[in-house]
Amino acid sequence: MTSSVVVTGMGVAAPNGLGLDAYWDATCSARSGIARISRFDPAPYPAQLAGEVPGFDARTFLPGALLAQTDHMTRLALVAADWALADSGADLRQLSAYDVGVVTAGYAGGVELQQRELEKMRSKGRPRPSAYLSFAWFYAVNTGQISIRNGLKGAGGVVIGEQAGGLDALAQGRRHIRRGGRMTVAGGVDGSLCPWGWACRLAGERLSAERDPDLAYLPFDRRARGHVPGEGGALHILEESEAARRRGARIYGEIAGYGSTFDPPPGSGRPPGLGRAIQLALADAGVEPDGIDVVFADAAGWPEPDRAEAEAINEVFGRYAVPVTAPKTMTGRLSSGAAPLDVAAALLALRDGVIPPTLNSSPDPDHGIDLVTRAPRSAPLRAALVLARGHPGFNSAMVVRAAR
Repeated sequence: MTSSVVVTGMGVAAPNGLGLDAYWDATCSARSGIARISRFDPAPYPAQLAGEVPGFDARTFLPGALLAQTDHMTRLALVAADWALADSGADLRQLSAYDVGVVTAGYAGGVELQQRELEKMRSKGRPRPSAYLSFAWFYAVNTGQISIRNGLKGAGGVVIGEQAGGLDALAQGRRHIRRGGRMTVAGGVDGSLCPWGWACRLAGERLSAERDPDLAYLPFDRRARGHVPGEGGALHILEESEAARRRGARIYGEIAGYGSTFDPPPGSGRPPGLGRAIQLALADAGVEPDGIDVVFADAAGWPEPDRAEAEAINEVFGRYAVPVTAPKTMTGRLSSGAAPLDVAAALLALRDGVIPPTLNSSPDPDHGIDLVTRAPRSAPLRAALVLARGHPGFNSAMVVRAAR
């Protein structure tokens, strides 16, 4: 029998709450973290809103030598990893360093550190080093820094799938446990809220230019005209279920199923792959569609992808057949950090029997989805489905099940 992999610890850094409890309280209270950018002056740019993690002073949590070697995103990831490990109650001294691995997802991060290094070189009259400041190196920073800081030498890796990458990292962490690993730190913390990163995002032409935070990010709404980006995410501690129970760990829930696909090329006439990813995740979890009690949507905030996601949900579950929510309307889209944060929200929703709301959106009836809006909805919850899509065509779906 394939071993069951469970989540025993979570660390969260989100725009509407720093720390797991603060994030969940804000999410269930429908408090948004989206506002005008404060980390640099956004006045020259058409898009000026983002989700920034509040009240984060890395000097409180990390040694000075480490601050000089890292950027804001990596500092958030290091602190989230510390909190996740502490939340798990695990004593790393009782484990071999080779028993604990780290798998993180990356996409947007690294540009702040890269911008800083380029500015240093330009101030010294050196040419711009376009060839040797590789983004691939920056994607690996979070995994490497977390491993080094905690002395972890188990199986590791970095997954790059834009918004879908966070689910892929959790799935890879589950594979490591099933192959015999004792514990994996998995998920994603991302962000690129600096002038260079902002210019890169604007090139994608999907950012909302709305100045009112209550109107800027409206997935599944007829007024939807783009999304708001943000920074942050979540890291999870994964363990084999029986091993976790033997050590008396608190179990948030099970990573029960996973599926991933890639969209066909434009103009091929073939359908998008999200519906198939959902079916693969349900099959992997061994559940029928009626066994899913809530869907945490990817929620692109753009008419065409919103319609495609609604069609995929309806194809599998039927119109208005399952509650759908997008709590990322309170944080913005966090690149590779978004889906792990949704997984954290899904596990807490299962624990508390409450579906967090989608803020500000009024669902288009043509979509045919039961979008939970305005306020949380109480419901008996056994299993949740988390969806994520990444440019240019990644689709991932994950089933999480309540702790038994």
